[in-house]
Amino acid sequence: MADEYDVIVVGFGAAGAAAAIEAADRGARVLALDRGYGGGATALSGGIIYAGAGTAEQHAGGHTDSVDNLRAYLTQEVGDAVGEDTLTRFCAESPGLIEWLKAQGVEFRGGPVSSYKTSYPTDDFYLYYSGNEKAYPYAQHAAPAPRGHRVLAPGMSSGRVLYERLRDSAKAKGVTVIPLARVHGLITDAGRVVGVRYRVLDQGHPNAHRHRVLTRATAKLGTWMPGLVNGVVARAERLWAEAAVQTEARAPSVILAAGGFIFNREWVQAHAPEFTKISPLCTAGDDGNGITLGLDAGGFTDKMGNVAAWRFLAPPSAFLEGLTVGADGLRITNEDLYGATHSTVMMREFGGTGWAIYDARTWAKIRGQVRTQTQLFQRLQLIYLFTTGHRKSSTLEGLARKNGIDPAGLRRTVDAYNSGIVSGTGDPAHKDPGLCAPMTTGPFYSIDISAASSMFYPVPGLTLGGLVVDEKTGEVMHRAGGTVAGLYAVGRTAVGICSNSYVSGLSLSDCVFSGRRAGAHAAG
Repeated sequence: MADEYDVIVVGFGAAGAAAAIEAADRGARVLALDRGYGGGATALSGGIIYAGAGTAEQHAGGHTDSVDNLRAYLTQEVGDAVGEDTLTRFCAESPGLIEWLKAQGVEFRGGPVSSYKTSYPTDDFYLYYSGNEKAYPYAQHAAPAPRGHRVLAPGMSSGRVLYERLRDSAKAKGVTVIPLARVHGLITDAGRVVGVRYRVLDQGHPNAHRHRVLTRATAKLGTWMPGLVNGVVARAERLWAEAAVQTEARAPSVILAAGGFIFNREWVQAHAPEFTKISPLCTAGDDGNGITLGLDAGGFTDKMGNVAAWRFLAPPSAFLEGLTVGADGLRITNEDLYGATHSTVMMREFGGTGWAIYDARTWAKIRGQVRTQTQLFQRLQLIYLFTTGHRKSSTLEGLARKNGIDPAGLRRTVDAYNSGIVSGTGDPAHKDPGLCAPMTTGPFYSIDISAASSMFYPVPGLTLGGLVVDEKTGEVMHRAGGTVAGLYAVGRTAVGICSNSYVSGLSLSDCVFSGRRAGAHAAG
C-alpha cells in the first residue's frame, strides 16, 4: 500500500522547501522527494534574494525604496511574464519575504553597499545593486535602490546555507524528506492527481554511500564546467540505477518543484537554439522532468525560449570601462548592464560572439582592482584572463585582425565612443559616465566573451520558461481550460516573475514566493 500524505513536493530546492514549509505550517503531512540530496540549484547558487520596497536591510543602510518604485523597476524586467496583480503582490510582499526567511533561520545583513559595480560582492557587503538598477534605460524609469540581499555566509557558501536553513526548518516542522528519489509518473483518479510513482535508492544500500561521495566531489565544479565531470556523473548514475527500487506515495495535492530544463539539450535546441553553446548552470536534475510530468497531466508551457545566459564582465569593475563588440566591430550594448541582460543581446543579435576591448590604462586599472574587489572563485577565472585568455596588439586594427573583427568597424565604434566623451555628449550607448574613459593609449587588449570561447571562461545559463499556472494559487493550468486538479508547479518548473528577464536574486525570490503560494493553497 502506498504511503499517504496531504501534500507531496517533487524537488527540494528553495521552491520545494518553501512549499513544504508553508504546507506544514497549515497542518499538512508533507513528503518531499528529491532526485539528489536536496538543495538543487539553490545550494550551488550565490544565495542572493532580490527584495525591496523598504526591507529592514535597506533601512539599515539608509537606502530608500518603496512598493511603487520596486514595481516601476520590475515592470521593465518582468514584462508580460505575470499579470499586473501578481507583480503588485510580489512587490508588496517583498519585505515580508525577507522576514519569512529570517523566521526559518536565514540571516541577512544590511548596511552600506560597494561603491563599485560587481556581479557578486566581497564579504564586506551583503546588500548590493544586483541587477540593472543603475543602468540605462532602467534608471530612467525607477530610482536605483540596492535589492540584492545576500544570505549571511562567507565566500560562495550563501546558497548552501540558504538551503540548509530551509531544510532544517522543514524537517523541524515534520516534513519527510527522501533523497535519491526520482518521480517518473503521476497517479490520477477521476481526472485528479492523487499521488506519484518513483524509484528510490535506499540510503542504507552500499551504493548510496559511493553515490554520495562522487556527487559531493563534483557538485560545485560540475556547475561551472560540467564537461570535466561527465565521467564521474555517469558512474554515479549507474550506482543509482543498479539499486533503485520502485515505490509510490499518495496525496490529494502534488507540487512540482523540479527545476528547469537546461540539461535537456534537445529541448534547448528546439526552444532556444541561440543558446545551445552556453554551459548548463544548475544540476543534472534540471532536465525538464517536472515540466514533462505537468504536460503529461494536461498542462501547457510558455516562455520556453527564454534563457538567462551570464557573461559577467565585472568584477573588477574597470572591466566595464571597455567596449564590447561583435565580429563586425559594432557595439553590442552598454557594458554596465547586468551580465544576463548584456548576454541576451550578444546571444540573440550577435550570434553569441563578442569581444571586450581595452586600452593600456584601463587594463592596468583592472589588474589593480583584483585584490579589493574579488572573491577567490573570481580570482581563479582571472588567472586565465591575465595569462592565455587575452590578446594584445599595439594598434586597434592589429587587435581586430588577431580576433577576426572587422578593423574598420572597430575603429568607427571606438572613434564614436571617444568623440562622445571628449565632446561632452556622452557615450552613444549611454553607459554610466563614471565608467567611461577615452580609449586611446596602446597597447590594446581583447578578451573573447563569446559563448564558446573557452571551458575556463564559460557562459553559464538556465532556462526561465515552464508550465503555465494559475497566478493566484500556483495550480497547473489545463490546456483544455481550467486547472489540473491536485497539481501545482513552482520555481523554474513554472512560468513566474523572472520568466522574461533574470537579474541576480530574482529567481530565488520567485522560488520562495511561488513555493509559499502553492504550499498554502495545496494544504488548504
